[in-house]
Amino acid sequence: MEFSSLQKARATYQPKLPIGLQSNVEIKIGASTQSVGNQDEIRTLFPNTYGLPLVEFAPTEEKKEYDKFNVGVILSGGQAPGGHNVISGLFDELKKQNPDNKLYGFLMGPGGLVDHKYKELTADIIEKYRNTGGFDMIGSGRTKLETIEQFDRGLEICRDLGIKALVIIGGDDSNTNACVLAEYYAKINAGVAVIGCPKTIDGDLKNSQIETSFGFDTACKTYSELIGNIQRDANSARKYWHFIKLMGRSASHIALECALQTHPNFTIISEEVEQKQLTLDQIVDEIAQVVAHRANEGNNFGTVLIPEGLIEFVPTIKRLISELNDLLSSEKALAVEGQTPELQFKWVVDNLTEENKQTLLALPQSVGQQLALERDPHGNVQVSLIETEKLLSQMVEARLVQLAEKGQYKGKFAPLHHFFGYEGRCAAPSNFDADYCYALGASAAQLVLNNKTGYMAIVKNTTAPASEWHAGGVPITMMMNIERRNGKAKPVIRKALVELDGAPFLAFAESREKWIENDNYLYPGPIQYWGPTEVCDQTTKTLALEQK
Repeated sequence: MEFSSLQKARATYQPKLPIGLQSNVEIKIGASTQSVGNQDEIRTLFPNTYGLPLVEFAPTEEKKEYDKFNVGVILSGGQAPGGHNVISGLFDELKKQNPDNKLYGFLMGPGGLVDHKYKELTADIIEKYRNTGGFDMIGSGRTKLETIEQFDRGLEICRDLGIKALVIIGGDDSNTNACVLAEYYAKINAGVAVIGCPKTIDGDLKNSQIETSFGFDTACKTYSELIGNIQRDANSARKYWHFIKLMGRSASHIALECALQTHPNFTIISEEVEQKQLTLDQIVDEIAQVVAHRANEGNNFGTVLIPEGLIEFVPTIKRLISELNDLLSSEKALAVEGQTPELQFKWVVDNLTEENKQTLLALPQSVGQQLALERDPHGNVQVSLIETEKLLSQMVEARLVQLAEKGQYKGKFAPLHHFFGYEGRCAAPSNFDADYCYALGASAAQLVLNNKTGYMAIVKNTTAPASEWHAGGVPITMMMNIERRNGKAKPVIRKALVELDGAPFLAFAESREKWIENDNYLYPGPIQYWGPTEVCDQTTKTLALEQK
């Protein structure tokens, strides 16, 4: 393995830990918890892991002795900067408490547990990946742990390796699966605990106990650097409109954070679209009016930020998608499996209600087919494949022609398109994410060493210096409610959407009108690893505003 100069330098960086994890640890038991919704149903489904108390780690003079404790770790779902530091923090804390402890990494995600594919993670392996991006130490995957057969297969390898706990690093779906697995192992007294860690660059895994998911900080800073570069180019060339789609299928946290960092001319927030019941035509009209206004000021250029999941928040399309999800997950859909796309699409159209049929047929044919036919492994519409940025720019161009005919637009419209996704998922973690993830890993180790199961590792007070952070754990059931997925009611972790009465959105809303006129964009530049604390260790604008 070859290393760049940056990799070599970053390998020497020692992540900072909260004071509660720096030496001997005392576990403090807090208040009992209940789920955020559907309490009776969640309690019935998780009788062994429901209502557990919050826990927090505090420093103590007392040195606790731990027996040998082997742990397995799994990276699940899409990559996020800092995953390797979670594993490094987990490894270091396990070895600190007992050098005989072993850490096993299951390869390529939850499938590695089911298929018994693993490797022992030694100090030599860990040293190569400290403070690096990506998930390539052990790989990741999207296998969903849902069946008793999978659980039992995992238990076989845990017993063979003497593993007493599994740490699953993932997003809301992965941690929902971790909660189900923890409940099953507790029910049968398997002797294997299950702990989760909050990962997603989308930023939608957060609540009163989880201030931010890891990777969000780094990804947003990476995207903001790119947006800043594009805006400087736009301000130099003065002839292009850049339509930039950003990751975030279920929430607009990334688009909002990048807007706060770069001050683009127009930003769509999906949650606002849904609240205002805007149609696609109304969104297009708003953008066209901004383009026309800037053209009348002599500025035929600008930037538009678009959340990846916008389509699902437009009310008419959301109703269509809801019916499509139920229809395509029903037994009736089996009748057209294996048929040509044309026949499948016709079958879908014929089986929709009239309102949703008209919505589907009004969309461009390519978009309509993607909505009706293509699904991800979770059964969801693959909105990242829908080129919303091109769809909007084409519709804006057509609207500008209409405005020009009325004498309301005399500019030139030259759109360029971008989708920033993979560019941010495996970036080298910022100092914040390097520290945060390392602390999450150490917290996960303390949870398993103290015989906790069904918990998610957490770190709070994250706008303070790292030594003042508060580490601990929250029961996963606390975050759950019942939602309809693939036509069925299921227990899931509730996603956190952008709060339109929250401080980050209100700060954005207060400034966006003046950003329409903006030629003095903000240019955040690349992530800084060395230098003044206010430059290198800053949190996201979102977190700073939320924590005031």
